[in-house]
Amino acid sequence: MPFSTEVNRIQSGVLIGPDARKSCCISCSQLNLEFFSSELRLRGNDPVVQPHKSESGSLLCWNGEIFAGMDVRADENDGIKLFEQLRSLETGDQVRHFFASVEGPYVYAFAFYSATAQKLFFSRDPLGRRSLLIHRPSATNPYFLLASVSAGPDPGYSFEELDTGHIHCLDIATLNKANDAEPTKVNTNLPPSDLPLPLGDNLDIIPAWLEEPLENLITQLNHSVMLKVRDIPQDLSLKGQSRVAVLFSGGIDSTILTLLADRHVPRDEPIDLLNVAFENPRKIKVQQKGNINPNKKKSKAKVSESDTDPTLSNSTVAEFMVPDRVTGLSEVEELRKLCPGRVWNFVEINVPYHESQATRQHVESLMNPVRTVMDLSLALALYFASRGIGQIRSKPEDDPTPYTSTARVLINGLGSDELLGGYGRHRTAFNTGGWAAVVEELQLEIDRIPTRNLGRDDRVISSHGKETRHPFLSLDVVSFLARLPVEYKMDPRLPAGVGDKMLLRLAARRLGLVEASGRKKRAMQFGSHSARMEGDEKGDKLLES
Repeated sequence: MPFSTEVNRIQSGVLIGPDARKSCCISCSQLNLEFFSSELRLRGNDPVVQPHKSESGSLLCWNGEIFAGMDVRADENDGIKLFEQLRSLETGDQVRHFFASVEGPYVYAFAFYSATAQKLFFSRDPLGRRSLLIHRPSATNPYFLLASVSAGPDPGYSFEELDTGHIHCLDIATLNKANDAEPTKVNTNLPPSDLPLPLGDNLDIIPAWLEEPLENLITQLNHSVMLKVRDIPQDLSLKGQSRVAVLFSGGIDSTILTLLADRHVPRDEPIDLLNVAFENPRKIKVQQKGNINPNKKKSKAKVSESDTDPTLSNSTVAEFMVPDRVTGLSEVEELRKLCPGRVWNFVEINVPYHESQATRQHVESLMNPVRTVMDLSLALALYFASRGIGQIRSKPEDDPTPYTSTARVLINGLGSDELLGGYGRHRTAFNTGGWAAVVEELQLEIDRIPTRNLGRDDRVISSHGKETRHPFLSLDVVSFLARLPVEYKMDPRLPAGVGDKMLLRLAARRLGLVEASGRKKRAMQFGSHSARMEGDEKGDKLLES
């Protein structure tokens, strides 16, 4: 990688959290290496301060979880166990083979300096579930920087998301880069031309040839969820309060993960369901005044100053009954019927317009370097949802009481649409190019996962000292679904709400989630009304500086 001979410092800081902070500085040849960690402790009984350092001078900054592939007891720290084995490695191949042995499902971003080899290894996992940004030396800032957090719009930095296709090796002498693994390739076998429709227009009858993949999907997801929610440290001062929360819209993805989490979280602990809703003046204006032009499907109404003046805003319950709130309230009742012994805290997180606008600059700073209208809509929704400040009701008819979630692990349903054909573009691909076009699109989905939004999401959520975990993006689940023939996962010949994510819908129905199994795809920014508050700007438009 390009590296100026004038560079005199390498800085690495890959963790963010409220539990411990430490920095280490060492000199190597003519370079100064500085490592800084701010830790969120989610493993082991006792705080472990990073960076990990050996007597020989090797260092590790570790932002990750090892859920399988290495024997880590509940009372042990996975970073310590990892460093014990890493510090004897000296070559890129050794590091690459080592991480392949703990393949998964694991989640990491790391910077490891081998003192004996005088090499700095750094990487994100192949799906990019942890944030790691890179600033390459420039004329204005001649430092090499790695960081889990953004510097915001500061012109002195040129941070980019680190690509996930490699384990990078910065050799102090030669500055080489070593190759790493990549996500599994999609099965390219096409269905026969006379493939019969597997289902009718509903999910009630399951054909025999789908039984095995259906049960395997449930097994894979259940195992992935189990690994994500077990062994989370318990703060004794918060005993009996939630350690696990779900980013919960009431859609099929979040609901099936919630139901599976019930199997593995102690029954005497509540599970928080974080449901966010935004006061969107533009939406409210359209609802009140209607669509002025009946020939257009969507109103182009702009929001006037009087509509957005916070002193004139008088939010009511009705204004927060956004689509995700409606489905969320419906789905929590289905969960209560299926799991009556669990306390489900349905957390209504209501965001007034003036509060979302007051927080906008901060959220833009967190999500930097991505800067589109859609990025902001999604980042705002995740920021307020993960903050977890809202209200709950013991019964639907009760008055709400203030509530702040204590959960530090947040379960996210992201990944199912990419792996199981849940987007409208998959149906469009089929209509224009048949099954071959669908397979090609599914491969593009997997290839795009590391570069799309996971790093942004990690920066936003970790700003609250919390961690998001993605059961659908366990490498085992990704590999299993990628290997399945396309017709086992989806069938765009069937109606929306049936053929998209067909296998997942059948799994939800098998588990008793009748209402959730038939819900259609709805993007978070539209379900929560965090998008298009002031007009119909396109999602890919860059934000103004």
